[in-house]
Amino acid sequence: MAWLLSFVDIYLGLAFLGAVGLILLLVARVRYTPGPHCFRVWQMRSGAIMRANLLRFDGAKERDPAVERWMKGHPGELGKIARRWFAAMRECGDEVREVLHDGCANACLGDVPFGYVGVFAAHVNVGFFYGAALADPAGLLQGSGKRMRHVKLKPGVPIDAAALGALIEAAYSDVKARVENG
Repeated sequence: MAWLLSFVDIYLGLAFLGAVGLILLLVARVRYTPGPHCFRVWQMRSGAIMRANLLRFDGAKERDPAVERWMKGHPGELGKIARRWFAAMRECGDEVREVLHDGCANACLGDVPFGYVGVFAAHVNVGFFYGAALADPAGLLQGSGKRMRHVKLKPGVPIDAAALGALIEAAYSDVKARVENG
């Protein structure tokens, strides 16, 4: 019986020391700091920074034939609205690629999406994958998710085109900074 108590004492002691040692190791080696754009950032004493991974879409191309077919499949006023704003996304830079994903035309910086256009029965959404981080002085953005926001466009309803164009540019710049800074 005495050997069982000493075994339990040793086991509990090692478990306690192991937990304390692990905590000390983590505190001494890793420092948590909030990073830009609400990402979690861990900075090692060596200076290396690890960030949460960015969303990436495989198959993004300079001009995706699937996106072209999708655009042609949406005639009328809704299609016209979708083409106008997706063209604005395409014009953001030479690195812009596109891919059809989840039934929407997506604009990417390389393979990292920054915006999308989706056509629905009565409206078009112009969306931003990291829209929650964008400044929106005109109050166009809708949504309450952790990251994504969208602007809902309806035929015949006026929109602040300059403000939406600025949001598209800001979304592209934001993703570009995210990609370049790890």
